Amino acid sequence: MDIRDEVLDELLSGYEKREDLLGDDGLLKRLKKALIERALGAELTVHLGYEKGDPAGRGTGNIRNGYSKKTLKTDDGAFEIEVPRDRQGSFEPQLVPKGETRFDGVACPRAGLRPVPWDDRILSLDARGMTVREIQGHLQDLYGVSPDLISRVTDAVLEEVREWRNRPLDPVYPVVFFDALRVKIRDDGLVRNKAVYVALALDVDGEKHVLGLWIEQSEGAKFWLKVMNELKTRGVNDILIAVVDGLKGFPEAISAVFPETTIQTCIVHLIRNSLAFTSWKDRKTIMP
Repeated sequence: MDIRDEVLDELLSGYEKREDLLGDDGLLKRLKKALIERALGAELTVHLGYEKGDPAGRGTGNIRNGYSKKTLKTDDGAFEIEVPRDRQGSFEPQLVPKGETRFDGVACPRAGLRPVPWDDRILSLDARGMTVREIQGHLQDLYGVSPDLISRVTDAVLEEVREWRNRPLDPVYPVVFFDALRVKIRDDGLVRNKAVYVALALDVDGEKHVLGLWIEQSEGAKFWLKVMNELKTRGVNDILIAVVDGLKGFPEAISAVFPETTIQTCIVHLIRNSLAFTSWKDRKTIMP
């Protein structure tokens, strides 16, 4: 549907510079906010079955009940909207579903699915080992949108991934666990079991942080030395306790970069190794 010239002229009447149109409080962001709120209001009207202000609506058993505030994250930046509520709490918005804070998802017309945030979709494909070209082709086939949009959104999301992988870290972590997770990853068109190596840290406030994830063909002291150097480069000066498995050469790799770190073998690995000296019939007694 085309927008009438008179409407555009009225909207642009105060436009003098770029910020008036594209700024944080610019026309485009305010217009998007107004349109979303108007659409949500229309959704509630359909849900209730009567127009706002209609006195006959009070006899239906459910009425409007003010608004709740919600911050939406879009490709134009974040802004706050007012989501209308009903007295019975039965209203389920479709445009901006409950629990979702991003407004850059699309529904799949071929599958009849509800909107899925672009970043969640792209990250899930990236985690499965797909290349950028494969991700772009898959999304274009699935959603039928322009290649330019797919390329722009993919680049933006993967840039966030790169920033996360290289983000600065705290100078000191009291405890860091180094281990591996076995996951299925698509590689050259085949799904293979691969090890994803993880550094899970506790900060000085006791909060957990994933410092990084690495995929390597084989685990070894040389690989972990590379990981330690990366953590050092990203700002880590000291690790008080490093919890590791029993890999030969692993403690030396940590000490080479963090010489004051106390190395502690993971208790799970210690118990697992001790079971090698236990008869099968006694294992359940030792590990109930």
